[in-house]
Amino acid sequence: MAAVLRVPGFLCAVTLLAAVSLTGCGGGGSGGTGGSGAEKAADASEEARQPDDFGCLTSAEAEAASITFKSADSTEIGGYMPGGASGAGTGAGIILAHQSDGTACQWKDKADELHRAGYRVLAVNSAGQEVSEIVAAAGYLRGKGAKKLLSMGASKGGTAVLTAAPELEPQPDAVVSLSAPTLYSGMNALGAVPKLTAPVLYMAAEYDEYFGNDAKTLNRASTKAAEHKLIYVKGAGEHGVALLDSLENWAAVRAFLKKYGS
Repeated sequence: MAAVLRVPGFLCAVTLLAAVSLTGCGGGGSGGTGGSGAEKAADASEEARQPDDFGCLTSAEAEAASITFKSADSTEIGGYMPGGASGAGTGAGIILAHQSDGTACQWKDKADELHRAGYRVLAVNSAGQEVSEIVAAAGYLRGKGAKKLLSMGASKGGTAVLTAAPELEPQPDAVVSLSAPTLYSGMNALGAVPKLTAPVLYMAAEYDEYFGNDAKTLNRASTKAAEHKLIYVKGAGEHGVALLDSLENWAAVRAFLKKYGS
């Protein structure tokens, strides 16, 4: 019996030792895996405040230019804004919407260049609610003092800015669509552009599958737009943002933005 009585005592000692080790000799009966409730909350808050690098920004760039803003339903949306949340820049605000295979990083180089030219640039990092994100981004830029608003999107981002434009009040001062399909994941650009009164520039490559034909279709349907222009790049197959690797194409887009954003 004596041996039997000693075994529970030994197990209790082991259990106590394990408990002390896990709690770091902390007092009270809180148990857990380290730290008080207040410390855990502080750690979680600090983690929540870490800026998003979107997979391409340095820590300094993320700290300075990674922002969040909210949609109408209070969903938090991320974005890259050269110059920071103050909306640095004195010119028109410009929204940039990326392709389905990208993030805000897809626009980083062009966003930086446009910012240096004086625009208030917001490259949206889409979470899949593209149209509401564009509407929210427009409100954010206008709230930061942008008197004029431009929007530019590539591929699905092009469909998004076209679909969102008629929902904005007032509509953007100009819209640029690069290789946008007429329809994408519930977005209907072909149904939206007949209501578009803002000037719009379409650009697509001849050998980019069906996107070139879609650009022609969208351009023909933009009958109420103050200007609707199609740049159909013959002999090329680049898609979306890649179209702007051409200095000639980028110069044409820059001229269109300047025309309506100045």
